[in-house]
Amino acid sequence: MKSTKQQSLRSQVEKWLAPAPATAVHVTRFSRTRWNGQRCVCVEMSSPAGVRALFFFRHDDGSWCVFPPTANRGKLAAERPVVQATVATL
Repeated sequence: MKSTKQQSLRSQVEKWLAPAPATAVHVTRFSRTRWNGQRCVCVEMSSPAGVRALFFFRHDDGSWCVFPPTANRGKLAAERPVVQATVATL
């Protein structure tokens, strides 16, 4: 597993959204998951190609990832239509 520093929210946003230095990136939603109360955020950025948004999940070790913690992945599948509907409206 990578160190927590390598999986900070900032590093994950840079990895997955690759914003240019002058591109504004915003946290548009900060909440907790329904199944266990762990933190998740939606990060959005605008570019000439359009708006891009991703959800990031906080893991028990303090890292941020684009997938929920392992123990909760099955539970997320049951909520997938809600998450997809939210992402589609951004």
